[in-house]
Amino acid sequence: MDKLAQYRQIIQELLSEYAAGNPLGGEIESQTVFDQQTDRYLLVDLGWNGQRRIYTCLIHLEIRGGKIWIQRNQTDCSLTDELLVRGVLKEDIVLGLQPPELRKYTGLGVI
Repeated sequence: MDKLAQYRQIIQELLSEYAAGNPLGGEIESQTVFDQQTDRYLLVDLGWNGQRRIYTCLIHLEIRGGKIWIQRNQTDCSLTDELLVRGVLKEDIVLGLQPPELRKYTGLGVI
């Protein structure tokens, strides 16, 4: 399996596990959004909490130039650690949620 296909599979499995293990109850559900044409992957919570509409993007990942960009992580878990354990190379993880000038200090991929 080539690296792009492997990274797509890793991301989809990871987000699916988060969605399945995130019981919110009520009328709120976790949904995964996988767009393999643009390589954008999301985990969102949506529904209703009483009269209040809930729509939150918890995780937003992208594959750009062969690297996995973490654009958003609103969970208590380290997506970096999860990706490393699953076989993603350290230099192939970019913290897009960090300012570009700080990325060189993360020990991860730099663009």
